[in-house]
Amino acid sequence: MAEHPGPAIRAARARARLTLRALADAIGVSVGTMSAIETAKVALTTDRLDVIAATLGVRSADLLDPPPERAEPAPGPVGEVMSWRRFDELHLDPALRAAIEVFTEFGYHGATMRMVATAADSSVAGIYHYHRSKQGLLATLTNLTIDDLEWRVAAADSAGDTPATRFALMVEALALFHASRRDLALITVTEMRSLEEPDRGRLADRRRAIQSRVDAAAIAAVAAGTFATGDPRETARAVATMCMALPQWFHADGSAGAQEVARDYVRYSMAMMRFQSD
Repeated sequence: MAEHPGPAIRAARARARLTLRALADAIGVSVGTMSAIETAKVALTTDRLDVIAATLGVRSADLLDPPPERAEPAPGPVGEVMSWRRFDELHLDPALRAAIEVFTEFGYHGATMRMVATAADSSVAGIYHYHRSKQGLLATLTNLTIDDLEWRVAAADSAGDTPATRFALMVEALALFHASRRDLALITVTEMRSLEEPDRGRLADRRRAIQSRVDAAAIAAVAAGTFATGDPRETARAVATMCMALPQWFHADGSAGAQEVARDYVRYSMAMMRFQSD
C-alpha cells in the first residue's frame, strides 16, 4: 500500500460515531494500539484491516484508497443565507478532539488528563503544554460551541422577512446544530454546571442572548397575528429546550438525518405556537 490507511480509518470512525475505545474493543486491541494505527505508527496486516473495515461498515479498498473529499467553500459571513445550514468539519487540535471523545464517553468528572493524552496519542505533559488544565479544555470546547451556534442563529434570524419566518428559521438552525454538532452540543448542555467562573457566567449570558432572539421573534409573531399562543416566551423556551435535547438521542446513522429532524422540529414548533396560515 502506498500510504498508511490510518487517517482514513480515523475519518471513517468519526463518520460512524465510534469512540477510539469502542473501535479498539471491537477489534480486540488496546486504545493505545488503536491510536497508533490511526496515526500510522504501526503497520497493519490485511486481516486486521478487513476486520476494521467490517466494523466501520466500509470496504477495505476505501480505507486504502479513500475517494477525494468534495471541496466546499468555508462558511461565509453572518449575512449569507445558506451557509448556516452547512456543517464543515471543525479544525481542532488533537487534544481537543481527544477531549471530545473522552468527555462524551466518560463525562467531565469521570475523565482524566491521562485519558485525554492517551486518546490524543500524546503524553500528559504534551497536553499541558497547549492546554492549562482539564477545566481549560472544557472552557475552550464550550466557548467554541457557542461561537458556532451564535452566528448560525443570527444568520437564520436575518434570513427571515417576517417574525414567523424568522422564528421558524432559528428553530431550524437550533435543531440542525444540536444534531450536526452532536458531541460538542452534548458536552455543552450536560457539563455547563462543571464550568468554573467566570466562564460559566459568560456562557450562560451568551446562551440567554440566543434565547432572547428566539423569544423576540415569537413575541413579534403574536403581535402580528401569525402566532396565536397565549405564552410566546414560555413556548419559545420549550421549543429551544426540545432542540437542546436532540444530542441525547440523535445519531447520524439513525432512520432520519439531521435535516429531516430539523424540518420536523420546525413543524412541531409552529404547531406549538399555533401558527395561523393564510
